[in-house]
Amino acid sequence: MTQQTQPEPATQPPAATTAGEPAGGRQTLPCDVDELRSLFLFEKLDDEQLAWLCREGRVELFPPGPVYAEGQPASCFYVLIEGTLVMSRRIGGDNVEVLRSSQRGAYTGAFRAYLGDRVPQVYDNSLRVTEPSRFYVLDADKFASMMRDWFPMAVHMLEGLFFGIKNVQQQVGQRERLLALGSLSAGLTHELNNPAAAAVRATSSLRDRVAGMRHKLRLVASGRFDQAALETLIRLQEDAVERVAKAPELSPMEASDREDAVGEWLEDHGISGGWDLAPTFVQAGLEAAWLEQVAAVVDDGTLEGAVRWLNYTVETELLMNEIEDSTKRVSHLVTAAKQYSQLDRAPYQVIDVHELLKSTLMMLGGKLRDGITVVKDFDRSLPPIPAYPAELNQVWTNLIDNAVSAMDGQGTLTVRTARDNDRVLVEIGDTGPGVPPEIRERIFEPFFTTKPVGEGTGLGLDISYRIVVTRHHGDLRVESEPGNTRFQVRLPIDAGAGDSVVAPGTTATPATAEES
Repeated sequence: MTQQTQPEPATQPPAATTAGEPAGGRQTLPCDVDELRSLFLFEKLDDEQLAWLCREGRVELFPPGPVYAEGQPASCFYVLIEGTLVMSRRIGGDNVEVLRSSQRGAYTGAFRAYLGDRVPQVYDNSLRVTEPSRFYVLDADKFASMMRDWFPMAVHMLEGLFFGIKNVQQQVGQRERLLALGSLSAGLTHELNNPAAAAVRATSSLRDRVAGMRHKLRLVASGRFDQAALETLIRLQEDAVERVAKAPELSPMEASDREDAVGEWLEDHGISGGWDLAPTFVQAGLEAAWLEQVAAVVDDGTLEGAVRWLNYTVETELLMNEIEDSTKRVSHLVTAAKQYSQLDRAPYQVIDVHELLKSTLMMLGGKLRDGITVVKDFDRSLPPIPAYPAELNQVWTNLIDNAVSAMDGQGTLTVRTARDNDRVLVEIGDTGPGVPPEIRERIFEPFFTTKPVGEGTGLGLDISYRIVVTRHHGDLRVESEPGNTRFQVRLPIDAGAGDSVVAPGTTATPATAEES
C-alpha cells in the first residue's frame, strides 16, 4: 500500500481525541452494549468482550464536517452507528470522493493497526460526515491489542493474507500492465510504421522528381521556349498545383476511363511513354482538354519537354501531399497515444467518453483489421462526466481486446454510447459465440480466464470491474447470447450520483475504499 503524502496542516481537521476529550463540536455519549451487539462487526462477541469495548472505547457524535484527514497518524478505529460518511482522497490538487455510505457497521480508520510498523500507520483517505453521525471509536493501540489477544490465529492468518495478496497483486498487476503495454506497443509500432514508411518512400521519389525538374530547367534556360510560351507554361504549372489540391475522388472505373483518354492524347502527340504519365495527370485532376492548352503555346519539338516538366511538377506536389498526410497520421497517432495514456493530464477530471473511446480504438487499430468491422454508434448529446480517464481507457482496452479475441478475427465490433437516466452507458458488443451461461457468473472473478495458458492472466475483467464499480461508483455487467455479446458500463454523470451503500459482510466497505 502506498503511503500518502502528509497534507498541509492548515487544511487538516482537528485530530481525533482520546476518550472524554471531545473537540470541534463532538460529543461523547454513553456506550450501549446492546447497540454494539446490533452491529454486524460485533454481533458474535460475548458479553464480556462487548463490555470491554464499551469500557475501553467510546461513542462520539460528530457534527457535519471533517473527522480526520489523509496522511495524519491513524490514531483511531471508527465504526458507524448512524449517519452518513464520505471518504475522499487527494488526487493531484483535488480532493476526490471515493465512497459514501449510511450503512450501520461500516468501519474505517486504523483497522490495520494490528500489523504494527510493517505498514504505514496513517489514514489513507479523508473522512467527513454530511449529517450529525454517531461512531463507536476505539484508539488504535487498544484495537491492535484487542485483535492480537482475542483472535491470535485470525491475526496470523490476516497478516499472511494481507501481505500475500499484496505481493501477488504487485507481481500479477505488473505482468498485466506489461502485457497490455506490449500489446499496445506492438499495435502502435505497426500503426506508426505504415505512415513512416510511406513518408520515406515519398521522400525518395521526391528526390528523383526534383532531379528531373532540374534537368528540365536546364532545357528552359537554354532558350528553347520564347518568353510568352514560358510565361504561359508557368501559369499552367501554377494552375496544375491548384488542381492537385482540389482533385476529385474518382472510382476505379472513372479513373481508368480518364487515363485511357489522356494516354491516347499523349500518344497521338508523339510523347513517348505517355501511358506511364497519364495516371499522374488524372490523379491531379488534369484531363486531355487541359493538355490542349499546353500544346497551344509550344511547338511540336518542345511539347514533350513541356509535358514532362509539368508532369514532374504534378508528381512533386502529389508526393509532398503524401508526405504531409503521412506525418499528420504520425502526429494523430502520437496525440492518440497521449490521450490514451493521459500522461499530460490530471488523474481525475471531467472528460468526454467519446474522446477516450476514439483514442483507444486508434491505439488498438492493429488488431481491428481484416475481418473486423468497427461500428461506432455515439450519442453526441452526452455530457462530460467526472472520471479517471487513464483508468477508463484500461477498461475500454480490456473489453475491446476480449471482444476481438472472442470473434477470432472475424465479426463486427460495436461501440455504442447512450444516456441511461442519470448515467452514461458505454456498450462494447461483439458477434462472437457468446459467454456460456455456466461461467457467466464467474467472468469477473480474479484469475478466471477462458483463454489458453499463457494468453491471459484472468485479471482483465476483474480490474475493469474494480475501476468501474469501486473507483467510479458505476456498474459493469454482461448480456450475452451467441452472436450478440454486450458488456455494458454505466458511469454516473454527476460525482454524487453513484453513492455506494455498504452491505454488511461484503467487500464494498469503507475498508475496501482504503485499498482502492
